[in-house]
Amino acid sequence: MRLSKYDLEQFDEVYLRSLPEERLQALSVKLLADLKEAHDRLNQTPLTSSRPPSTRAPWECERDGPEGDETEAVGPPPVEPPEAEVADPAEAVGSQRARRPGARRGAPAGRPGRAKGAPGVSRTQQFPVDSEQIHRPERCVGCGAPLHEGHEQRTYTARYELDVVPPGEGRKGFVRHQTKHLHREVRCGCGHWTRAKLGRGPAETEWTVALTEWHLAGPMLVALICSLALRLRLSRARIQEFLHDWLGLALSVATINQCLHEAGRAVAPVVQDELVQAVREAQLLHADETGWKPWGQPVWLWVMTCATATLFVVGRRTREVVQCILGETFGGWLMSDGYAAYRDYTWRLRCLAHIERKARGLKDSLERQARSFGSQVLTVIEPVMAAVYQARSSPPQVPLRTQHANSLHALFVACVQSAESAHEKTRQLARELLNYWDTLWVVLDHPELPLTNHEAERALQHWVIARRISQGTRTAQGTRAFANLASIIDTCRKRSASPWPYLAEVLRQRRKGLPAPSLPAPTP
Repeated sequence: MRLSKYDLEQFDEVYLRSLPEERLQALSVKLLADLKEAHDRLNQTPLTSSRPPSTRAPWECERDGPEGDETEAVGPPPVEPPEAEVADPAEAVGSQRARRPGARRGAPAGRPGRAKGAPGVSRTQQFPVDSEQIHRPERCVGCGAPLHEGHEQRTYTARYELDVVPPGEGRKGFVRHQTKHLHREVRCGCGHWTRAKLGRGPAETEWTVALTEWHLAGPMLVALICSLALRLRLSRARIQEFLHDWLGLALSVATINQCLHEAGRAVAPVVQDELVQAVREAQLLHADETGWKPWGQPVWLWVMTCATATLFVVGRRTREVVQCILGETFGGWLMSDGYAAYRDYTWRLRCLAHIERKARGLKDSLERQARSFGSQVLTVIEPVMAAVYQARSSPPQVPLRTQHANSLHALFVACVQSAESAHEKTRQLARELLNYWDTLWVVLDHPELPLTNHEAERALQHWVIARRISQGTRTAQGTRAFANLASIIDTCRKRSASPWPYLAEVLRQRRKGLPAPSLPAPTP
């Protein structure tokens, strides 16, 4: 815009009439240019620009088809620390503490929950015990001799575990189930008392939540909470309401949040080992990114998805993040948008739907040169896409690149001529086409490859809606848990497996200090 708000506030009819004719004409040129640019902005839709479909007004009922949340930014975001480096605001340097969002000014800004040293409150909700499970040690810690039921033993501690049993075997719905776990200590013939220890995962510096069997919520109940939070996008308070109304469980919001973080930590080794490896070995990979706000920090949610795996990572929008995910030797086809961080990889594909939407926006512009260039781009893009779709069903007699050689040459000349255009959008699209020229037309030689990046956009769509509802995550640990759980859920769905029994089994094994089981195998 050539005129600022401050400038326009000073203009009125008296001022315009006071200007000489020559200066009035010069000012009119500026006003006309700003008016055309404002109209172009108002006419932008998900079909003609990089705006995501979610920005459409509720009364605009026209549907655009299956598009994802497109997030091509003009420039890089402000430099922010990566997700792993985001510190807990409550642990700020010195005695100052960050005020939580929504807290009243002047109110204490400490951590939520019971203060250290304050008297605690025991659980008052009582349920009948449905089953008992006795835990005994197998061998004497002292002499190493095997222990059996005939040895003297006694219960030294007990715990209750609330879980749910999913539908099946005559059950029409979820059934609440409480198990009483009795932990025994057994006396060996050598006189040594050996206790059955509770399972516990090793401590990890980046996680504050513990992986231990000493938890009230059982594995399947935790999986149900993850389903309500991540798949149904319910808040912690709504999950609390659901559990109370339908299962009669009174769980605190803190307990529900702890379950989500614990599940995120439990699947972390699976994500870091199996999923990253599957993504790096993919023959065709779709990549995209969208904005994310962990405690208001402007970072990005990345997605890398292939036929058998989907990986989500939260971090800065930099080349280092891409290299950390894919490594330096990724050898498959990489479908992406126009972000420059993907240029380091040789076998790249560019989403033609992005180019088509931008060209359609130029075609509807008020500038004559923009309309001409947008129409010329569309006259090349649309026939190319139609020819590729046709070639998938019946191979052409003449190679596609040969068929469209003349039109591509004419478009290349037009891009060179428009690369220095005075119209900003025309100039940007022309330069983008020149920068990605070879990448855009790979599909003419390999029609079996995708034309668009809709696969990655659809993978982000569900989580973009969750972001709009929840306004992102609140802590670095919550961000990691979210990305890990989202990766496991979508990967299991791609492999035609339910993620919830697998998540419960991972949590059950990891609470015992055992390795997590492998992901379900992809279906042929």
